[in-house]
Amino acid sequence: MTQPERFIGIDVAKASLEVAFGHDAQAPVERIPYTSEHVARLVERLQQLQPTLIVLEATGGLERPLMEALRQADLPVVRVQPQRVRALAKAERLDARLLARFGERIRPLATAAPDAPQQAMRDLLARRTQLLQMRTAERNRLQTAGPAVRQCIQAHLDWLDQALAEIERDIEERFNSMDDLPPQQKLLQSVPGIGKITAQTLLIRLPELQSQDRKAIAAFVGVAPMANQSGSKDRKRRIYGGRRDVRNVLYMATLSAIRCNPVIRAFYERLRQAGKPAKVALVAAMHKLLTILNAILRHKCPWNPALYASKT
Repeated sequence: MTQPERFIGIDVAKASLEVAFGHDAQAPVERIPYTSEHVARLVERLQQLQPTLIVLEATGGLERPLMEALRQADLPVVRVQPQRVRALAKAERLDARLLARFGERIRPLATAAPDAPQQAMRDLLARRTQLLQMRTAERNRLQTAGPAVRQCIQAHLDWLDQALAEIERDIEERFNSMDDLPPQQKLLQSVPGIGKITAQTLLIRLPELQSQDRKAIAAFVGVAPMANQSGSKDRKRRIYGGRRDVRNVLYMATLSAIRCNPVIRAFYERLRQAGKPAKVALVAAMHKLLTILNAILRHKCPWNPALYASKT
């Protein structure tokens, strides 16, 4: 007999896991401590159940140990942004059953596990962002700091500058050791507005670039406008979800491209002249730039404005 499909939802908190062993209202839900011992027991149970898919909510990294344990056991697991799940049922509290129901209805592809070098690069890029944010905060404090604390803040700024220089050297060395990435970085940087950090972040944090179509890539990054409806009300479409770190670097790259990339500049200006608000035009330009980058990697062809100017 064919084994029935089973979708598991796991709501991850700092100290506990809420596990729904099915997606309907009668599915059992259990709360277990989030410890290595209990995770190991849960993995054994799930191996016996042979689920179709396990759905976890992205919770800022708390889900990572659980995902690694599930992947090592060759269990099909996907991490989804909570906004995507709430779009399925806005009136419901996001819980384990809703995660399981999302898996049953949407059927997202199981997440491929990054290899060790890729994971190290992701961690280093995330740490670089954290250091940049700390440096910006300290620079702002220094502007209004009194004499008693200025020396302390400056010492911390000096340390942050050194830490950033070290982590960027580490990123550069690791990146250059990956055979396929430096040529792809060169292709991306051929596009006016795309710098080294943007190219590296896209290649490490968006490995789907060049292997997925433009709609899927836009959804991964969170630059695809989503419907915002409630009953008979039809509000303005908006963007949300996706990979925030990727979206942040794409945002800065697009601001640069509007100044120095003739294709993106013409596209943005045409939208503004048509009466589109600046923010709407900017998001559309981000989407346009992302589509171009996807095509460049897919076709392994450097930037050629003639290929894209007629499509603006």
